[in-house]
Amino acid sequence: MKRDEEPSLTLKGFVEGTIIVLDLDRFGEMVEEKGLSEYKPNVVTGLLTQLVEEFVRKWSGVVIYGLDHKRGTEEAVIEIPYVEPSEVADDLEKIKREVEKTGASITIVAIKDYVIARSARDRREAYYGTPGRARALKLLKKAKRRGGGQLVIESI
Repeated sequence: MKRDEEPSLTLKGFVEGTIIVLDLDRFGEMVEEKGLSEYKPNVVTGLLTQLVEEFVRKWSGVVIYGLDHKRGTEEAVIEIPYVEPSEVADDLEKIKREVEKTGASITIVAIKDYVIARSARDRREAYYGTPGRARALKLLKKAKRRGGGQLVIESI
């Protein structure tokens, strides 16, 4: 890059922080088993919407993708600048416990990486828009293959 050129957008605005990816386990099976709607908020997805909103407000985070008031939240990607994963671990454990009280299961991954804290345009950008998000998704998939219902906290 020449000296007078602007740095690329992929390098601008990144700071260290926490990336959180969460996903209800076996959502389709749960909806069918419990006779819940998957097209409007139900007891599980409505609760998760509320819990994610409270969490984001408390930590001054940004929902990159997934918060859905019309259908209820099944999955979400959140970034929190300048915060370590260990700092939010107790609150993520609380979200997990509250979801489990409904009879559902959730997997949550929180990792330290570089964040840009700007909403994604689509699902693909939300999960693959940065190397950190892609790594968090990979850890989420690994935890879900092991049965889900896990809270994975990774600090580098």
